Amino acid sequence: MTFYRQVGSVPPKRHTQHRDEQGRLYYEELMGEEGFSGDSSLLYHRGMPPAIVDSSVWVLPEQRLYPNHPLRHRHLKLHELFLGDKPAESDVVTGRRLLLGNADVRISYVAALRESALYRNAIGDELVYIESGSGRVETVFGSLPVRQGLQVLLPRATTHRWIPDGPEPLRAYVIEGSGHITPPKRYLSKYGQFLEHSPYCERDLHGPTEPVSATGENVEVLVKHRPAGEIVGTSMVYATHPFDVVGWDGCLYPFTFDIADFEPITGRVHQPPPAHQAFEGQNFVICNFVPRKVDYHPLSIPVPYYHSNVDSDEIMFYCGGDYEARKGSGIGQGSVSVHPGGYAHGPQPGAYERSIGKEFFDELAVMVDTFHPLQLGEGAMACEDPGYAWTWSGRGPSQWI
Repeated sequence: MTFYRQVGSVPPKRHTQHRDEQGRLYYEELMGEEGFSGDSSLLYHRGMPPAIVDSSVWVLPEQRLYPNHPLRHRHLKLHELFLGDKPAESDVVTGRRLLLGNADVRISYVAALRESALYRNAIGDELVYIESGSGRVETVFGSLPVRQGLQVLLPRATTHRWIPDGPEPLRAYVIEGSGHITPPKRYLSKYGQFLEHSPYCERDLHGPTEPVSATGENVEVLVKHRPAGEIVGTSMVYATHPFDVVGWDGCLYPFTFDIADFEPITGRVHQPPPAHQAFEGQNFVICNFVPRKVDYHPLSIPVPYYHSNVDSDEIMFYCGGDYEARKGSGIGQGSVSVHPGGYAHGPQPGAYERSIGKEFFDELAVMVDTFHPLQLGEGAMACEDPGYAWTWSGRGPSQWI
């Protein structure tokens, strides 16, 4: 982020005295990226930010990963992970089921009705897509309302908690980077302004408008971190509430982006996935496929051509509409398709021909393409459709001759 924002009470000049009505100093905290060379914000606390009174092990949900071996395409049915009363027992932090991951990115899913503990991801930024439900995410910067269709960007080390507020569970598709998640550089000027060809702009990004201003003592914060490469958790107990911020300003803060505000880029012939890109991370990209007019060349074939993207695994989360290329495969709301690099993928049988003459696709999907292979988490193995890999041929192993 390079878009300046000021919230609450800050002094006229940075790194100078800022006092309350009784003359007590507020404590200034610089939260910044890339040492002192990246985007940052200055937050003003009533208590000292480093003051903790306890630190102990937090046992994370299952984090082990398993090779996609033997290699094959996979279909994950995420809604099967949270059936019955499971959402009532879950929160958006500790209830996550790990689907896929590598050293650069991890993808998980959760359906939750409970308020989460305070949480901080010290490994990387998180981009959370809200599939359904409503609530808010309270952060050290302020509160953000969340609802269906929003993508919530939480910068690394942002202390926050999730609070569902409706009768239906808050269903969240969580993309966790090992670094920062940002708009693609090609959408930005050299000073960070969105350019005219970008499919969204500053007006579409919504940050906090006022501090939460919570109080309290001996407050627990769950921290995910990565010493020596292993992902682990620590429970830290703070002497005063981390949400004691009275004001902040800068260019680093959480924000929401409504996927409906993504303006699709279309053409006379089929446009490749980079035309749908919304964000980028370290060795991965995130694309939004939204309802759109499709190819208008008189001889066009609107669904994707078959492709072997030899450098990438393609992970598509189907979260609305009717996906033309996957008809007949069992793909539906809450599905994830896993198409690993190494061999071709594309439309299901018949979709190539059926798409001819189509003028509009009513589909909604969030795609992650990685540049290193992904492995499978326990959540993926618990909800896989075992027949998906054979849907292009119509024959599985039991039908071999």
